[in-house]
Amino acid sequence: MKPLDPSRDWPRLVRPGSRLFLGGGASVPHALVDSLLAQSTRLMDLEMVHIHGLGPTPWIDPQYEQVLRTNSFFLTPGLRAAVERGQADYTPCAMSEVPALFLSGRMPLDVALIQVTPPDASGHCSLGVSVDVVKAAVKSARLVIAQINPQMPWTGGAALIPAKRIDYFIEKSAPLPECEKPAFDDRHERIGRYAAQLIEDGATLQVGLGNSPEAVIRALRKHRHLGIHTGMLNDALMELIQCGAVDHSRKNYLPGKIVASHVVGSRKLYRFVDRNPDLELRPSEWVNDPMVIGRNHRMVAVNGAREIDLTGQVVRDSRGHKFYGGIGALQDFVRGAGRSKGGRPIVVLTATSDDGRRSRVVTGLEPGSGVSTSRGDVHHVVTEYGIASIYGRSIRERVARLIEIAHPVHREDLLEGAHARGWLPKFFTMPVKRPGEEKGAVESAWVDFTCGRFLFRPLYPSDMRGLQEFFYSHDEETIRLRYGYLRDRMSGESAYKLAAVDQTRDLALGLFEEKNGRQELRATGRFYLDEGGASAEIAFVVHESTRRAGMAGFLLGELARVAKRRGIRELWASVLPENRPMSGLLVREGGTTAQSADLDNDERHYRLTVAGILRRRKKFMADKQITIVDR
Repeated sequence: MKPLDPSRDWPRLVRPGSRLFLGGGASVPHALVDSLLAQSTRLMDLEMVHIHGLGPTPWIDPQYEQVLRTNSFFLTPGLRAAVERGQADYTPCAMSEVPALFLSGRMPLDVALIQVTPPDASGHCSLGVSVDVVKAAVKSARLVIAQINPQMPWTGGAALIPAKRIDYFIEKSAPLPECEKPAFDDRHERIGRYAAQLIEDGATLQVGLGNSPEAVIRALRKHRHLGIHTGMLNDALMELIQCGAVDHSRKNYLPGKIVASHVVGSRKLYRFVDRNPDLELRPSEWVNDPMVIGRNHRMVAVNGAREIDLTGQVVRDSRGHKFYGGIGALQDFVRGAGRSKGGRPIVVLTATSDDGRRSRVVTGLEPGSGVSTSRGDVHHVVTEYGIASIYGRSIRERVARLIEIAHPVHREDLLEGAHARGWLPKFFTMPVKRPGEEKGAVESAWVDFTCGRFLFRPLYPSDMRGLQEFFYSHDEETIRLRYGYLRDRMSGESAYKLAAVDQTRDLALGLFEEKNGRQELRATGRFYLDEGGASAEIAFVVHESTRRAGMAGFLLGELARVAKRRGIRELWASVLPENRPMSGLLVREGGTTAQSADLDNDERHYRLTVAGILRRRKKFMADKQITIVDR
């Protein structure tokens, strides 16, 4: 390891036509770059290869155009401008595969420019906050030139390299660049709350770049026993560790360890990782390997997207013929989490562009847009309007679910596009708004009953098949008590009409049990608004397997909450005499009864005040031991 003499060594070491690797993230060796560029008049036809980096990028200044060309695996706005003016190149590649380009010789490296800590007593330096693709560059480059920075955090795992592997160095102490704090608004908060409903205690987490993925991590502070296996370790994950949500106690693979390939964030984060014995930084070809990722049980991958079409194709690095960002870790972790036992790949994006003009859920992708994640790999998509779980679903089902989480302004156009392509039957329509949507509410929540945990949410048009299955799972008595006769069929169109109610007028709510990645309906509650708007008829169906847990009573309370907001004062129901459980519930809720005026109809009519139901709701919930986990 020799000290670098810039004026003498750069022209000698960096030959014309050389390919240079530049360390990325918070480890860009800016002192080396400045030293190299100071000798630019003596250099010729160089190529600089790198991934995403923090801080200034002086090497793409037009004054170096005849000296240096950049080839990046990830585009910042400045790099994108350089690509568009022809001074730089973009190479799309998943992070797990970048190291193989170097190690195999497909993209041979002449010189690796890196940043390291000072060597320790054993003669090793630490790569600090970036092991990712740097380790492979160090192994494969002809020469390694390092900036030794005493302010670089010391990290373990696979971060150590022998000091003797470094051929030349300069010593320059400098604080690491910090990542700009992402901007959050109400959309991101709702995305975080919806996505958090998909994540169980004990899950292992990965997070990608962007404000939407980070909003999800911020929403997990009440979770417990989480673990981390991620490409990027950021401040949001650190804060989960510090608040006690992450303890790695349920990680089945490398328990007790924070696994990452690079660290990007604040000064506080860099102090946190310095000599942290719980942290292991490893190369991207290992951390991002889908087979390795899949070894973690309950692996949850949270990544952003630029756009998604109605069939589930995800665009990450482009829009039309313009490139943005890069593929990064998206492809790797979507596939890895998909292989995990109980794993959940989650794609998060706002329903519209930041200016609000363009839908990010689109009928068809623009020509030139690159699909970074195929429709067959996508499991869950989350916007501020809800969750679309589309894995293993037909085109019809996934199209309907993705339209439902698009912005209300764009749903009608998306529906027309789906009809034109034959993806949805003509009878299929789409309510423009759903209950609570206009107030920015999160419509779903987990609810604990004595018989288990169930997801509470409105019924959507895409629940058509679920309602059919619910109907055919009932015994004859349930069907007769609900419909008043022994109905023997529930066609798809009939089920659709029950699911696709105008929720701004009427209301249809459901409780769903999650089984094998599916949501199976276990109870429904509805009201149908009467003329005049002061009262509404109510109806309930509860599956035989979940009766006597208080589901109908819970749904009655939720119907009453919405009724109060809408100015409805009274709810009523017609019940057959033999339906004693429902009659008992309505009487306990203060219902007054009268015999039907129709002599051929022996149903009893119950009338309940909305105010009375809400007064008794707290006691009912306590008596039945019902708890809403998230509102």
